[in-house]
Amino acid sequence: QVQLVESGGGLVQAGGSLRLSCTASGRTFSSYNMGWFRQAPGKEREFVASIRWIRLTYYADSVKGRFTISRDNAKNTLYLQMNSLNAEDTAVYYCAATTEVANSPSDYDFWGQGTQVTVSS
Repeated sequence: QVQLVESGGGLVQAGGSLRLSCTASGRTFSSYNMGWFRQAPGKEREFVASIRWIRLTYYADSVKGRFTISRDNAKNTLYLQMNSLNAEDTAVYYCAATTEVANSPSDYDFWGQGTQVTVSS
């Protein structure tokens, strides 16, 4: 089992950048596939990016070229660097862990509490 805590959210102007972090407890972080998801008000939770334990990365089309997912297994930490933010990126961002090879929220077993990202236009 793994516990996840996100940080780094906040208010940023359109065109700005933020870096989210997700710190995991437990000694098996490196063996999990990790993902970032987001949920805007009135919308379903959606996939943003994922990184496999072998460091293969995947991105939603809406963030490709702007967001970068990475992980530091020595620090048990997952990151999401977000550049060129726009109002449509406003949402609560969640990190999640899974042993599956998938990008659907239903395939992830462990979730953080979320961190709010608000982009002002």
